[in-house]
This record gives sequence, C-alpha cells and structure tokens, in this order.
Amino acid sequence: MSRLVAFAAIQGAYNIVSKAEGKFKTAMDKYGANQPLAFPNTAYYLPVIYSVLGIKVEKLADAEQVLNRCKSLLPPHIKDKIYVPYLGHTLDAGMAAILAEEVAEAIRYVEDPDFYLPSEDCDVERGRIWLGAADDTVLRKRGIEFVDGRAPGFAAIVGAAPNPQIAKEIAEDYQKKNLYVFMCANQSGTTFSEQLIEAGVQIGWSTRLVPFGPDISAAVFALGFANRAAMAFGGVQPGDYATVLKYNKDRVFAFVNALGEVNAEWAANAAGAINWGFPTIADTDIPEILPTGVCTYEHVVSSVPYDKMTARSIEVRGLKLTVAEIPVPVAYGPAFEGERVRRDDVYLECGGGKTPCCELVQIADMNTIEDGRVEVIGPDIKDVKPGSRLPLAVTVQIGGRKMQEDYEPILERQIHHLVNYAQGLMHIGQRDIAWYRISKQAVDKGFTLEHIGKILHAKFHQDFGAIFDKCQVKIYTDEAKVNEIIPKAQAAYRVRDERIEGMTDEGTETYYSCTLCQSFAPTHVCVISPERTGLCGAYNWLDCKASFEINPTGPNQPVQKGETLDETLGNWKGVNDFVYKASRQSISSYNFYSLVFDPMTTCGCCECIAAVLPLCNGIMTVNRDYTGMTPTGMKFTTLAGVIGGGNVTPGFVGHSKFNVTQRKFVSGDGGIHRLVWMPKILKEEIRDRLEKRGQDIGIPNFVDMIATEENGVTEEEILAFLEKMGHPAVTMDPILG
Repeated sequence: MSRLVAFAAIQGAYNIVSKAEGKFKTAMDKYGANQPLAFPNTAYYLPVIYSVLGIKVEKLADAEQVLNRCKSLLPPHIKDKIYVPYLGHTLDAGMAAILAEEVAEAIRYVEDPDFYLPSEDCDVERGRIWLGAADDTVLRKRGIEFVDGRAPGFAAIVGAAPNPQIAKEIAEDYQKKNLYVFMCANQSGTTFSEQLIEAGVQIGWSTRLVPFGPDISAAVFALGFANRAAMAFGGVQPGDYATVLKYNKDRVFAFVNALGEVNAEWAANAAGAINWGFPTIADTDIPEILPTGVCTYEHVVSSVPYDKMTARSIEVRGLKLTVAEIPVPVAYGPAFEGERVRRDDVYLECGGGKTPCCELVQIADMNTIEDGRVEVIGPDIKDVKPGSRLPLAVTVQIGGRKMQEDYEPILERQIHHLVNYAQGLMHIGQRDIAWYRISKQAVDKGFTLEHIGKILHAKFHQDFGAIFDKCQVKIYTDEAKVNEIIPKAQAAYRVRDERIEGMTDEGTETYYSCTLCQSFAPTHVCVISPERTGLCGAYNWLDCKASFEINPTGPNQPVQKGETLDETLGNWKGVNDFVYKASRQSISSYNFYSLVFDPMTTCGCCECIAAVLPLCNGIMTVNRDYTGMTPTGMKFTTLAGVIGGGNVTPGFVGHSKFNVTQRKFVSGDGGIHRLVWMPKILKEEIRDRLEKRGQDIGIPNFVDMIATEENGVTEEEILAFLEKMGHPAVTMDPILG
C-alpha cells in the first residue's frame, strides 16, 4: 500500500486524538467527572466504544480510559528510509481516530445540547438540519430495512460536490438503488447536505438522505449505527470487536465517498472505516490502496468521475443490486417512500377526507381482462389546473390459475408502498381512507394518473408474479363513478375482515414460519397462526400463505401443528420440532399463548414488548414508538436489548400491535384481562379494537380500565388506579402463582 496514505492517516489520527483529549480536559474542568455522557435515547452507551471495547461510557470520567486506549493504538510516525507493513499501523490509527471522535461528539452534546436536532427530519426553515446520533427508535424503525433487503447498504458521503446539481444527481442515483446516504464534513465552506437543500431536495431519515453533522467527526454516527445494528439484531456481544467488524463487512454493505480535497483527518477516518470493511472511493487524485485484504476488493480508489461515482462505489464494495426499471418518468424506489408533498407543492390531491377515494383489488376471470391495460375514466392530470382536487377510485383486477380471494387484501395493501416509491408522490392510508398527493415537479416530468396503473402492473408482476398471470388497472376520477364504486369496495372489505376474523387456531392445522430476521438473530423463529400475527406486525397467516405460494423456498414455510401437548399454553409437537431445527438446535420448545412460561422467541424487529407486572397481578405492553419509562423500570430500547436477540425470556415477549386484541393474546396467562398498562399513543391507536374486545369479554368499559403513563409509570401508582377502576386483574389468581 502507499506510504503516503499511511503517513496522512497516522498524522490525522494524532491530530484527532489530541483534539479529543483537549476537549475532555476542558470539559472535566468545567463540568466535573460525574457529568453524564451519552448520545440521547439509546441503550447502547457510546456505541462504537461499547461495541469495540466493551466499555460503558456513562459519565465524563469514563472517557479517560477510552482516550488512553486511543493513545496506545497510535503507531509510530512514519520516518524516512524506515519501511514497515503499513496497513496494520494504518488500521490502528484509524480505529484510534474513530474512538476519539466518538468521545468528542459526546462532549459536544454536553457543551451544546441544541446543536443536533432530535428528530427524523430536518427543520430547514429554522436552519436546524444536523440530526446527530440516531436514537434507538430510529434504529429499530430503519434497521428492519437492512434486514428485509429494502435497504441493501449505505453510502457515507464526506465533503461536498462541485455544485448542488451534481450533489442532487449523486444522491438521487443512490436513492434509485435503495441505498441510504449518510452525510458529514464540509468542503470549501459548504456541505453535501446543504447542497441538496439548495437543489430543492428533501433530506432526513424519511428520504434516506441523512445529514449527521457538518464536521468529519460526525462520521462516527454512521459507524455507530452499523455497530448498533450488529448488537440489536445480530446478537453480537459488546467488546467482541472481531465479530462486530466481521459482521459489518459481511452484512452491512457500506462505503465512503470522499468528495473534495482529502486532508489528514479525512484520511484517518477512511482508515478507520477500512476496519469495518468499508472502502473509500474519492473524486480527487489521492494515493490508492488497491490490493485486497480487509475490504472485499480495493480499500481506496481515487479519481472517479461524478457520473460513475455510484456505479464504481457499488462495484468496489461488492454489493449486488437488483433494481427493476419501472415505466414512469420520475425516479422510483423505496428511498422515496417517506417523501412528503407539501401543500404548496401539490398539483393534484385525491382523498384524505377532501374527496371520495378508495382502492380495491379483486380476482377476475382471465378471459375478461387484458394484461397491462390501464384506463383512466374521467379527468387526468393534464385536464386540471395546479392545486386541483379530484375523487379517485383505483381498481385492480387480477387473474391467474393460482390466484385466490385470500390474496386480494395482500396485494391491495402493497398499493401504499408501491405508489409511495415514486418520487413526487405521497400516499397515506388504504382502502376507503387513502390519500394521494402528486407534486408539481412530478407533473413537470410528465407524470399522469395512468402511471399509477403502470406502477401497479409492473410491481405486482415483479413481486407476486408466481400467483397470477394478468393484471388490469382502471382509475376512476369521474365523481359519479367513484361514488358508485365506494359502497362495493366497502362491502368487499367487510367480507375480507370477517374471513380472517373468523379463522381460529383450533380450526387450522397448518401454521407458517417466518425466519426473515435470522440474518440478524440466528436463533429467532416466528411461527404465525391465524390468532397470533408476526411480532413485527408485517405478516399475518394469510400473508405467509401467499408468501409461500410466491416463494416456496423462502422464509415462510408451512408448519404442521401435530400432537397437542398443552392446549392452554399453545404448545404442539410439530411446531416444537420445526422450531428446534430452524433455530439450529437452540430452542426446543415454546408456547404461543404465554409470556410467563417459555414464551416465543423475540427479535429486535418486534412492534411491542409485553412484560409481567407482579405487584399488579397483570402485564403491560409497550410499543417501539414510545420513548418514555415503563413500569418495568426499563424503556422499550432497553427491553429490546435484553430479549431481542432471538431468546426465550420468561416474563417477556415481543408481539404485534394487532395481536393485543386477538382472542388468543396471552390466553395461557389469563388473556387480555391481565392487560393493566400501555402507552397512551398505543391505546388510542387501537382503541376501537380494544372497545370491541371489551364487549366480547363482557366488560364494556375495559379500555378505560387500562392505565397509561398519565396514570403512572410505577407498579404502585398503577395498582392504585386498577383498584379504583375495578380492573379484573386485581381479583384474578396470582399470575406467577
């Protein structure tokens, strides 16, 4: 490798460690040794330090041992006529720089607590665009995309492009390929993030263009995100640096794009990233490291033209992408799913309570439909003025020898994601509460309502082609026609709901597995029944059945229940045999309907976590969106860290929001009668179903008996509320008896 690269990286590491040590000494003098030191709302302490060194940095004094370790990692300066194997020294210097920068960034949170915006999205109007360290809510929400393949990796961009237009082109190219873009560092008085804003590009987690910070030290937030994913989803233990680094090389496909002049501190960060197996691809003429070794292929590649930056980066990282071309005039991919179309940018709006709107997918006789036919009945975009509103009914007819009525709602639910993948379109809701917004920018590029049909036809064939042969789409904007279709659609919705609601675990001999998350939690095995949806909330029994039809060798396999070993707890021999094999002989048995006795395994993707509250003789549940304290004395992030590695943890279990109101929810422990506490946001979200469930169990006001954080976050506070309300859990047999 180049001696010049090693020289720059080592010199940069010395500079970074020295600066961090200076900040540390100043902070000690000003705040004292016991000053708390942390990134907000995370159970992973300072994540790079915690994952690599196993050190829990909780207060300022704890950082001293980290900085001492950094100094011990610094290799000798390179001198003339002395030649050594430079790569090892370069890697050590890079790791020292990264660890020191994490200390420095944590101190920044103390010195300037408002520097970073604790949000998923930027407040551009007020000039607050730097998001800093992602909290655990963001990690859980976004980490699942790295599990299921929606996000194959990320590009860490440092510096700035020559102009905003080139920055926009690079960012959008990565978005089209479904990659996240993590941004930091300035170049010539500007940053890549600020260039995107100038070019009119929306940035933030929702668009996968994440502005971590204006300094090179903010690169630690990208590496910290990767390491937290390894601990949260992969079960990697803190301090096992070899495993955490190998995990990232093998499973987190990331790389660095260095745009602009590369100084010594940038070189140190690039050297640090090589430890993770993340190569650097630069636009300038810098010394290269071409031999393979730590990274999959080259370590540092230079002088890459901007129009080839994304392709070359993906090639060097060894990332294999499958990107389908969709016949629409706008960019298309999951990166645009979170994009908002604001009021002033709207060309056409449909639904959302402002006009009648519905979506309906139905099976059809193959002889009555024409594959690929898309019709717009009524005014199209070219027929209306900017800012207009139209009624809308999107109807899709599907025909095929393997198509079944059970698949209709599965395909229908995909409309939300598939339409949102188009740049300049916003889709919220589903069924008869759908809401569409189409931006002026999309219309300027030639987008019409017909393109919605083209998207659905192409993506349904791509994703579900194994179960149908023909797909025809009709889009209605004629108000009389829309008002005629909506009652028919609502009747179809009711029939579907009754069909799934009418299914029972007792009446079904075949359940389905889901092992999608095993890439992160190797021993986790979800088994999904009609009355026990997947803990991530994304899969129910019908979804898994459809998935198996589409991909017979995929993660959703049929599981025969076999002999009933315990009807109350939900334990079957066939399920146990499958779980034992699928968990690599780690889990021999678990129960569907209990969290007290050998509950199901839980992975980090669960929507909610339930836990026993012994004093209240009941259970609580908390959803991942709630960031406050729970009556267990732990927040959601801590609970997920404790049980989320694919473990069977008596007293705790992960589950979906929908599962709370299913008939079999913890029925082995007394059922929903045991539910005594949940966050208010979750309670309000599922209130209608909770009220119906209360009617079913003969306690009409049951929903009001469930405490929330407004009633207390300790068991003593909750018990007083339960006794006042006459909650049934108070008089039930002991839950741990």
